[in-house]
Amino acid sequence: MKEEITYLDSSSIVKRYIREEGSDFIEALYMKAYAGDLKLSFNIWNIGEVISVFKRAETQKRLDTQRYALSKKRFLLECKRLVKLGTLVLVPLKTKLIYECWKLVEKYGVYQADAIQIVSAKNVGAKEFLTGDKLLHEIAKSEKLNSVYIS
Repeated sequence: MKEEITYLDSSSIVKRYIREEGSDFIEALYMKAYAGDLKLSFNIWNIGEVISVFKRAETQKRLDTQRYALSKKRFLLECKRLVKLGTLVLVPLKTKLIYECWKLVEKYGVYQADAIQIVSAKNVGAKEFLTGDKLLHEIAKSEKLNSVYIS
């Protein structure tokens, strides 16, 4: 297997489970990961963020209760499966990463949660950084990441 790593932020992960623009692109990446041609990565922090997005969609009636439960279950099971296959690199939330993200918080005035994405991608040596957040995309490019904006 190639050691090419693509880092996904929460907005890009959600596109795998809630159909929206960019979902086909993200689905193709997951298929590459299942085939062993690519490693995906995100921070353990993203798991809570993604579940939060699902819950917010349920609260706003964009997902019904059954669809919320199914999306959450599918996401968690897929994370577990990809980790077992060795094609998902979950970045632990370590003190060193938190310290590094504070520098980005001060430099760009970005939320700590977003800064964690950038330092995590750098930490795993990601070849690509995928995000659906335009501001985060611009900051990632400024930080020398090969950032791809998924609208």
